[in-house]
Amino acid sequence: MTFVGILIGCDVGILPYDRASSSEELPPFQVILPHSLRSQYRNSTIMKIAVLHDYGDMFRQAKAFGKLKGHEVVIHRGTETEPVKLAALAGNADALVLTQQRVKVPRAAIERMSQLKFIAQTGRNAYHLDVDACTERGIVVSFGGTGPGGSNFASTVELTWGMIIGAWRHMPFESERLKQGHWQSTVGTSLYGRTLGIYAYGHIGSAVARIGRAFGMKIVCWGREGSTAKARADGFDVAPSRESFYENCDVISLHLPANKDTYGIVTPEDLARMKPTAMIVNTSRAPIIGTGVLAQALKNGRPGYGAVDVFDVEPLVGATDPLLALPNALCTPHLGYNDFDAFERFYEGAVDQLLAFAAGSPVSVLNPEALQKR
Repeated sequence: MTFVGILIGCDVGILPYDRASSSEELPPFQVILPHSLRSQYRNSTIMKIAVLHDYGDMFRQAKAFGKLKGHEVVIHRGTETEPVKLAALAGNADALVLTQQRVKVPRAAIERMSQLKFIAQTGRNAYHLDVDACTERGIVVSFGGTGPGGSNFASTVELTWGMIIGAWRHMPFESERLKQGHWQSTVGTSLYGRTLGIYAYGHIGSAVARIGRAFGMKIVCWGREGSTAKARADGFDVAPSRESFYENCDVISLHLPANKDTYGIVTPEDLARMKPTAMIVNTSRAPIIGTGVLAQALKNGRPGYGAVDVFDVEPLVGATDPLLALPNALCTPHLGYNDFDAFERFYEGAVDQLLAFAAGSPVSVLNPEALQKR
């Protein structure tokens, strides 16, 4: 079942019609300008726009969505990742909207999107997208920051603390036990007086540190020289060594980007130095810990707890990651940036990029060489 919407002004009417869809692919939502209205836009470029991996159906709920009046939009909420099938979802779209790094779009997919001319990428990281393949085919990629109205860092900071408290107080387990008719059966751990380790004192790491200090925790930082210098300037301690950082922290929160310099930066030896009562939290990116390394460390009991919002393979369906089977791992499906305010900012930027491209003046172009091939 696909839902077809007619967009008139900012009002959307939903009309169902039959179409086969797999169990993995939720019904897309399609917005089509009626032929009776298209004459109003005969002097403009009407684009066919495909929005991929919009799990929460947020794109059409965003305030900026109404600005796409006059364009055709198909919204896919499923989790398809296979390149050929991904290209089929895009169909004959002129433009794609990609939300953060939710799905890899490799050359094999791009080369099958024969009509594609433009990609609006929310966020500034495009490691999931084969930009070279886009450039070769003259596909312009615009990338975003945090969008108007402020940063989306707060969302990740809030989730980080939710996971720390949830894991140490056994909240998911106790909540389920209570629903099953049982009373408390575990004992939690207090934050006050414990040591919080911040690996990478940037926008997110510094905010997590400030909240930790408000909880009465001792803050110790680690990372590159620029990061630790900023931490010192803000009044936080820096660990005397990498070994000391892992050995003495009760909670370590990772806030590193994923790039060639950080892949596997947290090693099995690092984790083995942690206390059996300690916790490591990763709301950043999965590759900063080697594949399978954290699951094995948690099985070994050092650290004693893990709180993880990111995975080697995303979207993760079918509960295939070994972390999901561990009782000492609290796992969430990449919720770090997943709130209404963040999506409003993401999609306001994406819609502005789409409209700028349609008007012939693309903005925030990641691959300006592609403009020469159009």
